[in-house]
Amino acid sequence: MRILLVEDDHPLALTMLDMLREDQNTVDWLDDGQKALNALADEHFDLAILDLTLPRVDGLDIVRRTRQNGNQTPIIILTARTDLDEKLQGLDSGADDYLTKPFAMAELKARIRAVTRRGRADNSTAGLRVGRLTLNPETGNLSIENETSMLPRSEFQILHYLMRHPDQVATRRRLEEQLYGWEQGAESNSLEVHVHHLRRRIGKTAIRTLRGVGYLLDSDAAGKDSLE
Repeated sequence: MRILLVEDDHPLALTMLDMLREDQNTVDWLDDGQKALNALADEHFDLAILDLTLPRVDGLDIVRRTRQNGNQTPIIILTARTDLDEKLQGLDSGADDYLTKPFAMAELKARIRAVTRRGRADNSTAGLRVGRLTLNPETGNLSIENETSMLPRSEFQILHYLMRHPDQVATRRRLEEQLYGWEQGAESNSLEVHVHHLRRRIGKTAIRTLRGVGYLLDSDAAGKDSLE
């Protein structure tokens, strides 16, 4: 899944990022309410995990405005507030579930499974397709016509993001966030190594390099090159 995590407690967010990415999710992390509202309006997510107390725009307002715009992305709200009325406000605003801090990561995983089960049951076998590439987010398997292989976690994270945004530039910073988290730095050439391995799987020109910027998955070339 592609998950939007909106949390301004950085230590907690980094812990959640590790947990979510271990399950082969693609996670976008924001710590600002206005940026979260913009992201939900402009991009597609399978799930949003949303803190209520955020800079600039409160979490409840994000839920209300997102639902008013017709966006039905499943939303789990996180709150340190123990008042029942505030929790009910979140649900009445359109959230699908809530979790009170502090919480166990196992419980968060259970809540995620519960709120996404219905939509994923319909789409889990469909996979993500670009050109002749099919990526199954449930298993991590990449299929090119009749050949299927399981991707290592790092290659899965990169290709999953690129296939979510074909023919769009993915900056180095954004791809490194998918691999290593918001603040943790990557080794100098580790991203290039993973991209090199992916090119050997899907074709030399399927992933284009934009020097000084990042990478782009070319939907016309994807899966059409002869493999090395």
